[in-house]
Amino acid sequence: MPHQRFLDFNVTEVATWLVGTARVALSPVEIVAQTCDRLVATGIPLWRVRVGQRLINPLLGAWGVIWMRETGAEEYTVPRRVLATSAFTGSPFEHVIKTRTRFYRSLRDLNPARDHPVLFELAEDGSTDYLALPIIYGDGSVQGAAFTTDAPGGFSHEAIALIERLSPFLAAALEPAAMRRSAESLLRTYLGDGPAERIAAGAIRRGDQVAIEAAVLLTDLRGYTFLSEQLPPNALLERLGQYQELVVTAVRAEGGDVLKFIGDGVLAIFPVEGGGRETASTRARRALEAALIDAESIAGMHFVGCLHVGPVIYGNIGSPDRLDFTVVGPTVNFVSRLEAVAKSTNSTAVCSREVAACFPTDTTRRLGTFTLPGIPDEQTVFELIAPDRRIRDDQGLTSR
Repeated sequence: MPHQRFLDFNVTEVATWLVGTARVALSPVEIVAQTCDRLVATGIPLWRVRVGQRLINPLLGAWGVIWMRETGAEEYTVPRRVLATSAFTGSPFEHVIKTRTRFYRSLRDLNPARDHPVLFELAEDGSTDYLALPIIYGDGSVQGAAFTTDAPGGFSHEAIALIERLSPFLAAALEPAAMRRSAESLLRTYLGDGPAERIAAGAIRRGDQVAIEAAVLLTDLRGYTFLSEQLPPNALLERLGQYQELVVTAVRAEGGDVLKFIGDGVLAIFPVEGGGRETASTRARRALEAALIDAESIAGMHFVGCLHVGPVIYGNIGSPDRLDFTVVGPTVNFVSRLEAVAKSTNSTAVCSREVAACFPTDTTRRLGTFTLPGIPDEQTVFELIAPDRRIRDDQGLTSR
């Protein structure tokens, strides 16, 4: 006979709360936590609940909420590479997502020839039953929710039926947050963190822009024309992707925004904030030097980096129906002209006088004055001396 508390549990009341108050006012962590608390209060012996959400992101494959009876709920992320491993392939979650059907297994009689390793891991931790359900959203996408118990007898039929009855309402409560997360992820993937935040805040019209100061970094792959003539398209794109990943990873590690890929060029900015030009320029320099160091481990990977700091216009440009979020202005024009100086002087990293003024004199070297196309007057350009070269210079090991 069903537990009396099951009979007293008002599914309609909880469903109304999920699609009403919870959907509008609570975070995904709060929604999952409070739903689990309500189920436990009605007598369902939940031990662990995991709700996973697929994500369109080049780095992250999924995110979700995990709830534990002892510790409560918290958010987690899954790197995209994990989705291509045995941790996901053949798992109950993959089954639920692909078949759109539930997956139930008692963890008290597992068979190594049939059952996925994750089920054995749960059993070793004390779980006795496992139930996974599809969480289906309005756009047709399927997510997954897994429920485990450590009760000696596992889940009762009434408990499973109650969880299944609530799952569509849990999906309705979580869907808005999941859709927002996916949209934000797409914006960040294609535009960078700063532009994504501004667009999400409503800066979506042509002419929505702001004047800021920023250190601007431009990198350019050396020998790209030669590579494009020698390598097949797939190998060329692989090399281009390796280079861009190096730069993007380094820029993001220093809090910068990659705004644009221009062929084999990468344009990034580091906004000037409380620390002034010196801090912004230092962050940009650290990012460039980190990317150059990482490039040394890849045979034939060579690129140049150029730095300038100054005012830029940051916002939407384009036609009424096709916009681009980027930076424009004399500072961007100036840094783009430094690329030719870097190549003509066989320098790996160069900067303007304004950037060089932010660093100790022994960390830069004056290359000379140059006439830059479209830039009035001759401009003094400096080379950024890499840390290892500064050490060699101090020890008298270089003659330059």
